[in-house]
Amino acid sequence: MTSNDSHRSALAKLVTEIAVVRGEVTLSSGKTSDYYVDMRRATLHHAAAPLVGHVMLDLLEENGFGPGEIDAVGGLTLGADPVATAILHAAASRGLDLDAFVVRKETKKHGMQRQVEGPDVAGKKVVAVEDTSTTGGSVLTAVEALREAGAEVVAVAVVVDRDTGVRERIAEAGLPYFAALTKEQLGL
Repeated sequence: MTSNDSHRSALAKLVTEIAVVRGEVTLSSGKTSDYYVDMRRATLHHAAAPLVGHVMLDLLEENGFGPGEIDAVGGLTLGADPVATAILHAAASRGLDLDAFVVRKETKKHGMQRQVEGPDVAGKKVVAVEDTSTTGGSVLTAVEALREAGAEVVAVAVVVDRDTGVRERIAEAGLPYFAALTKEQLGL
């Protein structure tokens, strides 16, 4: 099996090639940046998505949050959805049981009227994931919704850490924070 270091290197190369966009952009946080990491270009790419799953699963396992220690992964739709699905598929390919879930931005007004979709997370240990984050707002919104749904949120993990204070904000929320790739690994 390929080591996580080689998976991370391959993922960093692909993210740099297909997801890093240079030029001034306004981020969802309202802040401006001279680059944008459009992670959906990577998390929905045929070669990068499987790497995302394996790199993130390895990252969680290396930090004591692998299948058996956690029950499910997911986060706020849309950025977290392909990340959670990639992790679910990576775990399944290894014969491991790990579910995924989607956190809606608000509770659904019809049907089951749920904010957290997928297998029930009540009483489950979960990790909130995100593709990349500038302020931590999206992932912390997911954490709040997960706690309201009865989940035990045990960590937060992102694919790309932009080094904009998210780690500190997540720590203030009392959660361990893990990132698979840094902006330095992407040449930013």
